[in-house]
Amino acid sequence: MDLLLACALSFGLLLFSVVKGYFMAYPLLGTLGILVLVLRRRGFPLTHLLHLGLQGSRKALPVFTILLLIGAVTAVWMAAGTVPAIVYYGIQSIHPNWFIITSFGLTGVVSLLIGTSFGAAGTIGVALMIMARGSEVDPHLIAGAIIAGAYVGDRCSPLSSSAHLIANLTQTDLYRNLKNMMVTGVLPLLLTGGLYLILSRLHPVPLSNSTLTQELARFFDLQGVVLLPAGVILVLAGLRIEAKQSMLISLAVAAGLAMGYQHYSFGQVLQFAGLGFYLDAESPIQSIMFGGGVLAMAKVCSIVLLSTTIAGILAGTHALHPLQGVLTARSRRSVFLSTTLVSLVASAFGCTQTISILLTEQLVRQNYQPPTHSEQLALDLENTAVVLAPLVPWNIAGLVPATVLSVDWQFIPYAFYLYLIPFCVLACLGLPASLKRLRVPQQSRN
Repeated sequence: MDLLLACALSFGLLLFSVVKGYFMAYPLLGTLGILVLVLRRRGFPLTHLLHLGLQGSRKALPVFTILLLIGAVTAVWMAAGTVPAIVYYGIQSIHPNWFIITSFGLTGVVSLLIGTSFGAAGTIGVALMIMARGSEVDPHLIAGAIIAGAYVGDRCSPLSSSAHLIANLTQTDLYRNLKNMMVTGVLPLLLTGGLYLILSRLHPVPLSNSTLTQELARFFDLQGVVLLPAGVILVLAGLRIEAKQSMLISLAVAAGLAMGYQHYSFGQVLQFAGLGFYLDAESPIQSIMFGGGVLAMAKVCSIVLLSTTIAGILAGTHALHPLQGVLTARSRRSVFLSTTLVSLVASAFGCTQTISILLTEQLVRQNYQPPTHSEQLALDLENTAVVLAPLVPWNIAGLVPATVLSVDWQFIPYAFYLYLIPFCVLACLGLPASLKRLRVPQQSRN
């Protein structure tokens, strides 16, 4: 009972902070303090809790690397002229009446190629947001389409870290999982495309801004070669090079272009990578062509650090294990519904997609029985924990892309793809058996 009260109080703190716009590290610190007090009352030594928290926080190190790289890549792509060139040519080629659905489609393709939602949002997503900043269309609507597209690949790209994590957790074949995900993803993808098509027609985004294109051409050399960093990312993704290595190579190429074509010094490029890109000359594009940098991700890193510390303590003390008996389900529909609810709670308290996956797998694995239990569990984790985490305002799965795109949690209602996946799966599981199309193939007996 004391732990449930602590969870309720912590959730209230997080929700209050979202409504008031406070920095998420503060309620997470409060949550950590409450959790430590409750567990100390249960007899756990403080030194043991600190050790468990430290173990959990170590899991954040790989996430830090990705976050810092995204900040640096975003800023240096701007300095290299890559983002300005994408904006320049995009303004001239994307039709205003199709902008929203194009944003979803382009970001989806990039995320499939590079396997990371953060990378897709921080590259093509930033360029699309800059294109739309001069319009009267709600930026959260456009950001919702971009972030939804970013999770198309985060869910089912061969390069996706979450797809690899789930395959390892469930001891299943990655490519068989991807095939199963394609089956359950078709209907949500079609529905999402239809909704964005309607919104595109209702909310055209005017892009014929001659002043913007003239200013971009005045401040940047927009020869085709400046698109090379984007090409490098796509080619290396096609060769299945690990995302961090691809981003480092692209960063090096962009730095060379920033110095060779845009005439920035090496010191300036380093400054942009660390503090974010900016134009120091008066121009109409000064207020839209800025951002990125390692420093911009510092606050997000603190949230990751605190959330993984909390998750480490919860896992090490087995505080959530009593819930497993309550979560036992029998029918296929109730099993999926249970997994959906658990993943939402895990996303809220874990604050990262990785922790949501880990906690959900631990709490619901007893519901998945042979012979298809492993593949079914893998598929259900992809259809819940992976796509629902970005819908929690303080979870970094949505917080990072929103920060990169300069919006807040209000993008969530427009990220249709993320909640249509579990909704469609749940709806189809309620159909008569003869109409179901979501059955997972039997596991190979080889």
